[in-house]
Amino acid sequence: MYPEHIRHAPATGVVEVHQPTPITPAVPVTAPVVPVQPDTVPTVASVVLPDGRIVTGYAIPTAQPEPVTAKPAVSHAAVNVALGGVGFLAVCGGLLLLTSFIAALTALITQLIILAAVIFGGWIAVQVFTARGHHDHAGTTVTIRKAIFKRNHFHG
Repeated sequence: MYPEHIRHAPATGVVEVHQPTPITPAVPVTAPVVPVQPDTVPTVASVVLPDGRIVTGYAIPTAQPEPVTAKPAVSHAAVNVALGGVGFLAVCGGLLLLTSFIAALTALITQLIILAAVIFGGWIAVQVFTARGHHDHAGTTVTIRKAIFKRNHFHG
C-alpha cells in the first residue's frame, strides 16, 4: 500500500539556517501608580474544606445581571392587519391557481372537441368516398321511397 523505503544519498549542498530576530516589546508610558485606600474594606471569608483545611480570602461579589427591559406588547390591531394581509395573499394565490386550472381545463376540452370532430369527419369522409355497390358516374341518381332525384330535380 505504501511505497518501499528508498535510501537516498545524503545532501551535499550548503544549508542556511535562519534564526528569528526577537522583537523588543514597546513599553507603554503610564502614569505612576499611586496607592489609594478603597472606600470600603472588603469582607474576608473563610471556608472549611472537607479534609479540615481552612481557606481564607476575599469574598467576590456575585455579578448581578442587568434587568431585562420589558418588550413593548404588539397591538392587536397590528396582529389583525398582518393576519389579514397573509389571508389576502393566500386567497389571491388560490384564485390565481384556480384561474390557471380553469384555463387549462378549457383548453383540454376544446382540444378534445376538435379531435372528436376530426375523427367523426374522417369517418364520414370514409363512408362517402368508399366504393359501395355500383356508382353511376354519368349522373347523380338517388331513389328515396319511390321519389327520384335526378341531377337536382325532383321527379315524383
